[in-house]
Amino acid sequence: MKKISIILLISIIGLACKKSTFLDNKSNNALNEETVFTDSVNAISFLTRVYMEMGYSYDKDRYESGGTEQATDDSEYVNLNPARRPLILYGSTYTADNTTMFNETWVLPYQNIRRVNLFLSKMPVMPFKEVTKKRLIAEAKMLRAWYYYNLLITFGGVPVINDNLFPGDELITVPRNTFSDCVNYVVKELDAAAADLPVDQTGNDYGRVTKGAALAVKAKMLLFAASPLFNGNSWASVPGGTKSPERIAVAGYPTFDVSRWQKVLDAVDAISPLGYTLNVEPSNPNPGFGFYNMFLQRRNKEQIFFITQPPNRDFETFYLPQTRNGNRQGNPTQNVVEAFPMADGKSITESPLYNPQDPYKNRDPRFGYSIIYNQALWFSSSTNSKIAVNTYVGAPTDGFYQDAGTSGSSGYFCRKMLDEGLTGNSGTTNRNWILIRYAEILLIKAEALNELGRTADAYGPIREIRQRAGITAGADNNYGMKAGMTQQEMRSFIQNERRIELYNEDKRWDDVRRWKLAETFFNGYNKLISPTRVTISAQYPTGYKYDVVNSLRLHVFKERNYLFPMQISEMLKNTALIQNPGW
Repeated sequence: MKKISIILLISIIGLACKKSTFLDNKSNNALNEETVFTDSVNAISFLTRVYMEMGYSYDKDRYESGGTEQATDDSEYVNLNPARRPLILYGSTYTADNTTMFNETWVLPYQNIRRVNLFLSKMPVMPFKEVTKKRLIAEAKMLRAWYYYNLLITFGGVPVINDNLFPGDELITVPRNTFSDCVNYVVKELDAAAADLPVDQTGNDYGRVTKGAALAVKAKMLLFAASPLFNGNSWASVPGGTKSPERIAVAGYPTFDVSRWQKVLDAVDAISPLGYTLNVEPSNPNPGFGFYNMFLQRRNKEQIFFITQPPNRDFETFYLPQTRNGNRQGNPTQNVVEAFPMADGKSITESPLYNPQDPYKNRDPRFGYSIIYNQALWFSSSTNSKIAVNTYVGAPTDGFYQDAGTSGSSGYFCRKMLDEGLTGNSGTTNRNWILIRYAEILLIKAEALNELGRTADAYGPIREIRQRAGITAGADNNYGMKAGMTQQEMRSFIQNERRIELYNEDKRWDDVRRWKLAETFFNGYNKLISPTRVTISAQYPTGYKYDVVNSLRLHVFKERNYLFPMQISEMLKNTALIQNPGW
């Protein structure tokens, strides 16, 4: 992505959000609409400002050092303060008159949508060749569609403002479009953008959106539209007075239509010719190394839609234990640990390889690249070598403990996407923030095939993923998958495969919601592991006893929580808005 002046960016931020004295000041040294959009560098910088926030949902610091992942059954948040937003999210204590969650889920996307609209309105005066204008228009439309996509999966149908600019940053008497209309709009915009975007961006433009990124977002939009939350949801347990036909229409499609899954499959198939593949490292003999190393590369053929980053150790600082100078945010739960299969691809309840007293041996290689468990090795700056991370009860600093304050201890630490040669304060690595990668496209394809009744065909995409993961193929070449699964068995299998392949990639919260399974998975207490040192014996070959215990944190999810409510303050400003079911 092109380098741009920080001072310029800070100045430009205000231009898109509201009318500013900057725009009214015509002096030679002021940034106004004329000086910004009639100058090629300033105009590109303005669009780059829209790029800067496209990873807002993925951002690990989104909600006070916690994103949606830390409100799921995969993660134990480090803080028990009820005012922290991850706790507000997983406790469902947000309301329609509390803006705690609203600014980042509603205001931020619409700010960027308005920035795009302003940018597009100034295209006639921009000093670019027509071929460049065509590409910039496509980039802007793709980004605008991305922000709408995030609004739709969070709120359902929203006001579609097209290319309109409104006074300030408020929408006045603009009604919510139905969910169906919104999906059609987003898909149409993405198709138009994809037609004019290059297959690859090179040189200084690397990191800007491509044809593949637009088509991948389209596949994701159609995936949500076809899923149970939106595809024929009657909101059965919501009180009748809060689920009128108008409310249901903005919340999704009132009736189920299986053909929506064919649209998903068609969208995925349009991506296949573009040359994306799973990242593999044939020169490295370690099973699954391509999965690990893909996150530490600035460029590879698996990354489709991503945000470029300078060399950093941000994730190491965020996730690593304190003995490795990390902040131990988002500690994995026993729930997600049990979701990972064994090296033969079978679950821990089915595989003969599993030993509950040596539970981390012979696991799916993705497990070792995703989870730091008791006695796992990690680089220590104090010894300048890899030494064991001690999570057992009573271990100094990193040991498991529980209290009613700010524990967050789970018996595990996150390993996913981290460079095994770094601590939280030493060295840097290359990485992008990956919003969509090819492995997810394969999982979407498998899900669509299964929902269309083509369960036998759904095995193929998963075989590719499991082969790259380093799982053994087995005599039937099914990589641990049961032969002849029913549609429901395959559905559950794919849901679990998404969970482990995409762990900590900002997917779990939205996946469980779109499957309409949040009332099952996001109610109750997460499971944690409590390792205890014991004498080595035949029963305890590692010298540790592993007990599963419950978290102290109660997760609460009700049917109305599948969609965020319209804020009362916003409905007072925009009197045409209607509320979501249940609110």
